[in-house]
Amino acid sequence: MIKIWIILALILPFSVFSQNVPIPAPPQLGSESYLLMDFLTGHVIAESSPDEILEPASLTKLMTAYAAFKALEQGQISLDDQVYVSEKAWRTDGSRMFIEVGTYVSVEDLFRGMIIQSGNDASVALAEHVAGSEEAFAGLMNQYAQLLGMSSSSFRNSTGLPDVDHYTTARDTANLTRAIIAEFPSYYSWYSERDFTYNEITQPNRNSLLWRDSSVDGLKTGYTNAAGYCLVTSAQRSDMRLISVVMGADSPEARATDSQALLNYGFRFYETHKLYSKGEDVTTARVWKGDPGSVATGITEDLYLTIPRGSYDSLSVLIDMEPELIAPLQINSAIGHIRISLDGEQVSEVPLVTLYEVLDAGLWVQIKDQVMLWAQ
Repeated sequence: MIKIWIILALILPFSVFSQNVPIPAPPQLGSESYLLMDFLTGHVIAESSPDEILEPASLTKLMTAYAAFKALEQGQISLDDQVYVSEKAWRTDGSRMFIEVGTYVSVEDLFRGMIIQSGNDASVALAEHVAGSEEAFAGLMNQYAQLLGMSSSSFRNSTGLPDVDHYTTARDTANLTRAIIAEFPSYYSWYSERDFTYNEITQPNRNSLLWRDSSVDGLKTGYTNAAGYCLVTSAQRSDMRLISVVMGADSPEARATDSQALLNYGFRFYETHKLYSKGEDVTTARVWKGDPGSVATGITEDLYLTIPRGSYDSLSVLIDMEPELIAPLQINSAIGHIRISLDGEQVSEVPLVTLYEVLDAGLWVQIKDQVMLWAQ
């Protein structure tokens, strides 16, 4: 197929002031596995063994929360529901919210007890309320994991207590965290709360970065003997949000220090730009035999790009578009691609689509355009 190439210059108001900033290698950390990801783009800025299969400990509760948030979203449960505390939930080992067997606790309190206090008892009670049993809820967790593309994860309980078939990776956990922040912004604020009181017992959030770094607003700690010390963190500075996952650290201080090092590195040496908006008119294409005879083209989702700080002026855009568009065309018909390169290396590619419908033109226009096509 013959293709045409259109080169477009990207210009932002401040681009003339950008200058190259030397980018050092990512920090070398002592944790067994770690990953730093930009929230908007999913771009991985730093990583070490991100696909190593590891026990997640209480990082599991991120998936527990995601599945329960889905139940809220779908109207299957509500925050005001009163949940009966089973003996199984009450007896669950590990960190506790201190709910009492045979009593009733609201769904909202269970969420906060699980998220802020890391209560295993709260996790089991919530799982039983959503799915009838913790075992059934674990099946739901695995279904959502597959839908999120978490192909290296398997869940057998809602708490993160050890099980040979209960595991995940730093990459899967980062993608899960990204989904939680994107899909449930109204509930995400719970992850930034520093303490929660239930049954007259106040327990602090175990994420010490909430006190050290004002840009940090979540998410979750985890620990077992086998998993080591784990921490998933998200922080926002200006318009940039980063997600860090640290697994298998040697101590609570090490997981916090490693997470802070990753966040500081990402914010200092990288930046995220919005290049095009969903539905924005990127370029206009000629449409043969159409009414009208041209169509605006663009993209179906906002396009963001994470790049080394100061390298914006080194970006170039090429539009690869079919040379002969013939009516009729439906809205969002794929007609080419937008390819973004940085210093000559392609870093992003998205489909180029029509932004509105083009109908067949009248007979005279169709005959004239056909003659012109023959003459090419």
